[in-house]
Amino acid sequence: MTTCDVAIVGAGPYGLSAAAHLRAANGLDVRVFGEPMSFWERHMPKGMLLRSPLAGSHLSDPSRSLTLQAYQKTSGNQITAPLPLYRFTDYGRWFQSQAVPDLDSRKVDRVEKNGAGFRLTLEDGETWKARRVIIAAGIMPFAWQPPEFKHLPFTLASHACAHCELSRFAGKKVAVIGAGQSALESAALLREMGAEVEVFVRAPFVRWLWRQKWFHTFKPVARLLYAPPDVGQAGLSHIVARPNLFRRLPRPVQDRWGKRAIRAAGAAWLNPRCAPIRIKTSTSVISASPRGERLSLRLSDNTERFVDHMLLATGYRVDISRYPFLTGQILESIRRINGYPQLDSGFQTSMPGLHFLGAPAAWSFGPLMRFVAGAEFASRAITRGILRKG
Repeated sequence: MTTCDVAIVGAGPYGLSAAAHLRAANGLDVRVFGEPMSFWERHMPKGMLLRSPLAGSHLSDPSRSLTLQAYQKTSGNQITAPLPLYRFTDYGRWFQSQAVPDLDSRKVDRVEKNGAGFRLTLEDGETWKARRVIIAAGIMPFAWQPPEFKHLPFTLASHACAHCELSRFAGKKVAVIGAGQSALESAALLREMGAEVEVFVRAPFVRWLWRQKWFHTFKPVARLLYAPPDVGQAGLSHIVARPNLFRRLPRPVQDRWGKRAIRAAGAAWLNPRCAPIRIKTSTSVISASPRGERLSLRLSDNTERFVDHMLLATGYRVDISRYPFLTGQILESIRRINGYPQLDSGFQTSMPGLHFLGAPAAWSFGPLMRFVAGAEFASRAITRGILRKG
């Protein structure tokens, strides 16, 4: 059995950033398992642009030398805002080649307790033993599909993360469910690829970010109102950008402000692309039934639609029990709240040596953990915690 000090499960922005920081710590043998940037490459639509600003799209290394600007200088690839998905994915792979060149792309099939440490079983049966394990496995297992639609075949209804290529819907009639960036951008891309699109939104209106553009572009005002990651509304953005402050707020305040900071909204630059699309607000799909090769949708206004496909941009709900590699023994030993692990200041669970990064850390550290921008804070905090505890 091969051994290491720290095994990181997942090679997205959080896993790669944590590895970069931990590897700079003296004497730590850190191994990363998983295909780099795989969620971004396989589960987001081609043609997508990142909603986050460039300042909130860097992966993190201790010297801050592997930034988007460094990637641009080294590769010659132009960095533009909003940042195209393909460029961000390529940046992530470049970061990995610099910070974690010996990454092991094999999938981890099982993580279990083993004495004072953990045993990891890889997809080919090889086993590793680690003193600590960091779970940075992303949000794909948390894709949420409303229960009333789970009986529908994939050919007629699917979650937005199931598609990286939307051109398959060219010439089709597609209903998009949702009011956030994923729903609105998917609708725009579908229309631009030749689909007939209608968006259904439960809320009475669609929110658009940067409604007062000069708040963001006039720098003296922007610095006062918004932190660089630009997560949350004016003022709240600064609290969200300080997870150690956010986590000390009373729990009811955290819950209320956390929801407010990530409420469904579309980027301002997306608004003109959505203008030709029919967006029906204050409307829910209350039932969906197959009709041959099409889908019949019954709406809350008592009307009906017949479509070729229903795309569910219904978000993600964290529940770490949905990570298939975690054993029942481990899950039973972790204090959880509504699917989230309860974490200490070093992102460690109630099971010593087991840590979580990314969206599962949002209950403990706030909504910044749902965004790439949170990788900087998380990587530094987990490194301090591991070095402190040995």
